[in-house]
Amino acid sequence: MKNTENIDWGNLPFGYFKTDYNVRCYYRDGKWGKPEATSSEYISVHMAATALHYGQEAFEGLKAYRGKDGKVRLFRWQENARRLQNSAKGIMMAEVPAALFEEAIFKVVELNAKYIPPYGTGATLYLRPLLFGSGPQVGVKPAEEYLFMVFVTPVGPYFKEGFKPVAVEVVRDYDRAAPKGTGHIKVGGNYAAGMRPAERAHKDGFASVLFLDAKEKKYIDEAGPANFFGIKNNTYVTPQSTSILPSITNMSLEQIARDIGLSVERRPVPLEELETFEEAGACGTAAIISPIGKIYDRILDKTISYGDKPGPVSIKLYETLRGIQEGTVEDTHQWTTVVNGI
Repeated sequence: MKNTENIDWGNLPFGYFKTDYNVRCYYRDGKWGKPEATSSEYISVHMAATALHYGQEAFEGLKAYRGKDGKVRLFRWQENARRLQNSAKGIMMAEVPAALFEEAIFKVVELNAKYIPPYGTGATLYLRPLLFGSGPQVGVKPAEEYLFMVFVTPVGPYFKEGFKPVAVEVVRDYDRAAPKGTGHIKVGGNYAAGMRPAERAHKDGFASVLFLDAKEKKYIDEAGPANFFGIKNNTYVTPQSTSILPSITNMSLEQIARDIGLSVERRPVPLEELETFEEAGACGTAAIISPIGKIYDRILDKTISYGDKPGPVSIKLYETLRGIQEGTVEDTHQWTTVVNGI
């Protein structure tokens, strides 16, 4: 088992860091077994597993936060459980019951408690629940066996810039997901489709990409692996589309926006509207909020700038949500759950 005394918590990347245990559970013969902990980082998978051939794979991401009061909190894990169930329905996998999801995530946090970064370091313990078809099939049909597992890793900020404005690039020549495809569920294929344009953007000096809708290329879709939002006229605006993953962070920010007196609009957002926003950002579990400083359209050779500092509304939203997650702001919506005993 690792010694954590020498971990530089304040300089952790957002990447994989070996911890002591993960938790696994199999679905066989039409029912789920008992979750078990293991120290192995590896899985023995049949060569004909449907995950490898037909993409029967879905995952989630959530975090455990060490608060100023020393308590460890999970944020809205019930929504992650529901979203994984929705993903399973979308590609015909066995659904993970909420009670099994809860048992697995709490067990894995407790077993790896020493890897929860201290309060104030900017780092958190990231949980990755994973569900995939482990049973063999050669014909295109669902597996009869599934593996659900959860592993954890301490992480730093998703974007190396932290809570500072980043530059993003509009993508017109690649699509992330089709309108009636799998964009609304959290499956690996959506992310694989975005890797090539993201890598090109990184080489061009941009932190991420901004996808447009696949059908007409008129409306904002996702901001790389995150949801997009814009602020104008005291209103929080975020795109509505059948190809966008429902972000739990975005859902929470919408409520916080209402709490602090903003109007909220979830609707199609035309590309041209980007010029009218006072602030813009990307939001998701990994970064919470990543303010957008500028958006570059590589086809039109046009740049929209929002400034080199986070806007006041983005700051308020970020500080409120992070404060709820860490226990320094009152959790009036009962979003957090304390992990007792650690």
